[in-house]
Amino acid sequence: MTSFRAFRPSDLDRFSKCNLDPLTETYDLSFYLQYYSKWPSLFQVAEDENGNIIGYIMGKTESSPDYFQYSEHYLPWHAHITALTVAPEARRLGIGKVLTEKLEASADAADTWFVDLFVRKSNDNAIRFYESMGYSVYRVVKDYYGDNVNDPTAHGEDAYDMRKPMKRDKTLKHIRDDGREHDVQPEDVF
Repeated sequence: MTSFRAFRPSDLDRFSKCNLDPLTETYDLSFYLQYYSKWPSLFQVAEDENGNIIGYIMGKTESSPDYFQYSEHYLPWHAHITALTVAPEARRLGIGKVLTEKLEASADAADTWFVDLFVRKSNDNAIRFYESMGYSVYRVVKDYYGDNVNDPTAHGEDAYDMRKPMKRDKTLKHIRDDGREHDVQPEDVF
């Protein structure tokens, strides 16, 4: 049986089952603690019956700075999924869905316009997962993932900026059907 709860700092020593996936970004300790201190309702974990952490989601709420508000790339008040991961042995059990729904509920409680995230264009499983939850591609961020350590001169992999409208966006103003046709550069993304 899986249980869900808020993240605690002592969980940092127990993430390894989740962070071994090559598509999971691993951060330094201060980054996790910053999220815990600023956005505790957007940082949840899933535990198995033995108390092992088998999944987590980490997010934040934000908007673009005021000086950016006249840019076509301005982002209004929204929630952002920074990381969602489930340990390999616990996948396909609905854990990612529950964690995402918990973050979305917190996003609605904070009166955000939408939830967004970035996903590698090649990560078909994640894209299908998010689409099944109502997310759609809003734009393509060119060369977003610049992590080709074997060839530092190579271009990075593109990311999809995916979004799901929250209750506040009654007119669906902050999503689009043709997002794959809208390219932006990484510096245009706040």
